[in-house]
This record gives sequence, C-alpha cells and structure tokens, in this order.
Amino acid sequence: MSKDPVALNSQGMQALQRGDAKAAVIAFAAAVKADPGAAILQYNLANAHALAGDAKAQLVALNAALDLDPYMAHALLARGRLHEHEGRAAEALSDYQRLLAAVDPREQVGPGFAAGLQHAAGVVQAANDALAARLDAAMADELGAASPASATRVRHAMEAQLGRRRIYVHQPLALHYPYLPAIQYFERDLFPWLAELEAATPAIRAELQAVLAAGGEGFAPYVDYPPGVPVNQWKDLNKSDAWAARFFLKHGVRDEAMCALCPQTAAVLDRMPLFDLPGRGPTAFFSLLKPRTVIPPHTGATNVRSIIHLPLIVPEGCWFRVGNDTRPWIEGQAFAFDDTIEHEAHNPTDELRAVLILDSWNPFIAEDERPLITRWVNELDAHGRGLAGFSAA
Repeated sequence: MSKDPVALNSQGMQALQRGDAKAAVIAFAAAVKADPGAAILQYNLANAHALAGDAKAQLVALNAALDLDPYMAHALLARGRLHEHEGRAAEALSDYQRLLAAVDPREQVGPGFAAGLQHAAGVVQAANDALAARLDAAMADELGAASPASATRVRHAMEAQLGRRRIYVHQPLALHYPYLPAIQYFERDLFPWLAELEAATPAIRAELQAVLAAGGEGFAPYVDYPPGVPVNQWKDLNKSDAWAARFFLKHGVRDEAMCALCPQTAAVLDRMPLFDLPGRGPTAFFSLLKPRTVIPPHTGATNVRSIIHLPLIVPEGCWFRVGNDTRPWIEGQAFAFDDTIEHEAHNPTDELRAVLILDSWNPFIAEDERPLITRWVNELDAHGRGLAGFSAA
C-alpha cells in the first residue's frame, strides 16, 4: 500500500463513497500513520468507523482530531451527535456549545452541516430552558428578598451564563477612566437630588412648551459634522432637525439667552451638582426627537460623567435602550445612565418626544479625584494633546 497520505486519503474517500467501510478504515488508518498530525485524516477515519458501526473507534478518532484541532467544527458536530446517540447528554451539550461558539453565523455552509448546526442550537436551547426553569424555581425566594440592585445583577449574570443576555462594557470615544463599574442605569440612591429635579418637571415642561409655541427659535440639529468628516451611523441625522437641541450649558459655557427664556429651568440647573470639568462640562439642553425618528446605537465620550434624562413630553411607545436594558421614558421620572455603554433611542410615534438632558460626575469617582482629573485634562489641552471627541468649549 502507498505511504503517501494524500493518495491514501483519496483511496479512503472513494471507499466511503461506495460504502466499503472496511477498505475506508484501512486506507484512512494508513493515512493517519503516514501523517499523524493531520486532523482531517483523523476525522475521515472517524467517519469510516461510523460507517462500520464501531462507535468506540469512532470516538477515539474524533478525540484525536479535536486534540489536533479543537475548533474543527465538523468533528465537534460528529462527536456531539455520537455522545447524544450514546446517551451522554452532558458531553453532547458541551460539544454543541463549543461548536456554536466556533462557527461564524455569517459563514455560508452546506445544507447538511446547516441542519446539524440547527440541531445543536436546539439542544443547547432546550438545555438552557430547563436550567433557567430550575434556577427560577430554586432562587425565587432569595432574589425576592434581595435589594433591587443585587437581584438585578444576579439575574443578569444567570442570563448571561445561559447565553440569553449580552454583557455590555464601557466603550468611550475619548477618555476611559479605569476601575469604574460598567453599570447601565445607575441606582437612584446614588443621585439623591433627582427628586428635586423631578419636582420641577411641570415648570420645566411649561417653559419648553412656551419656547416651542413661539416657533422653537434656537433649536438646531444635535448631530452637525463638518464636510469631509466621516459620519458613519449618523448619516441620516447629520444636520437634520429630526434630533434637535437647545442648550442651557454646552461644555461649560452658559447660553444666557436661553437661560433668560427659561429662568425657572435655569434656576433648577444652577442647584444641581453638574459635571463641572472646565471646557467639557457641564452640559444641559432640551432634546427633541421628532416623530418616526431613531437615534442609532452609539457610545459617549467618557465614563467620568453620567448622563441624566428628565422626560418632559413622551408619547406612548417611545423607548430608550442602554446595553441590554430597554425602558420607556416616563414623564417626570428622571434616570441616570452611563453613556459609554451602547445606547439608542426610538420615537416610533406621530408626536414629538422631549427630554431635558444634563450631565453629572460618575458617582463612583471620589470627590478628591475630580480636581485631579480636571488638572490632567487641562494639562493635555495646554500641551496640545486634547482629547478628540471630548469637546472643549
């Protein structure tokens, strides 16, 4: 017999095609001996053993193939099916999970392999559903007794482990401050002044409505890139008043005309502990989202600050997503979030949505850190190393 592994593999494939399991095993075994480092030859030998009905030898060959190439998708599928057929459910689940993680879902595959992937996904889904039901029953009392923040974090961890939830991380465009927790919506008790902001909702809304009734002078597109700058996901909103803003404060600079138009709102903002980093903050503005408008998924400049929304005019059906948590705006109910975690906004209605937006320091940054951060950023500016995307006034 030839000692050329390529020729031996060809002989084995021909034997498989004509259904001659014995000849296929002999040819592939010789090919493996000639080239023991080739995972595909071990996989082909496993197929020959499967045709011969020798499950034990098939498993040995599949293990050898995966030792050589742990991400060999066809070998993972074959071993998962063998484990499943032999009643080894845990081993089958492990192989199917590895298979689904190894295969790019965008890749074009043949119908047979596609059916195998679909079967593997079904097995994993069924196992996850069974485990989720068990966890829900076993932990219901403990989760019900825990604080909302702790219960949410545990639930999200369980859902992520089951593949049902994506965990989002900070993706700042300009400045990533280390060791801060990646919290999507901050707990209210970290912002005790939100109640005072919310109490002013009727007065703030009335001043906004007066400005709009007078023609909305001063509102301008929130997204306004100059010519020649890549707009990426903002192409539909660039220079469009579908998402418009009128600022009270922008990068720390006060708009006196707007403050005079809305004195009660300006007075409320003066009492809030805003993000006081000179040249970068505070920022506070009315944000208008016109009917049938979408703000696409995006992230903000830095996690040293947090963003607060005070919903003022919200038609039913509008919603806001931060990371994996989607919520409706509720008029008069403020919330704080980390805008360096991917977020998006939708107004699918035929009416205007309006929110007051302002920024504050990230609540997990200590008070004595803030002047250090300010000095650091100011020195960057002074030496011509300013942070692109984290605008100065």
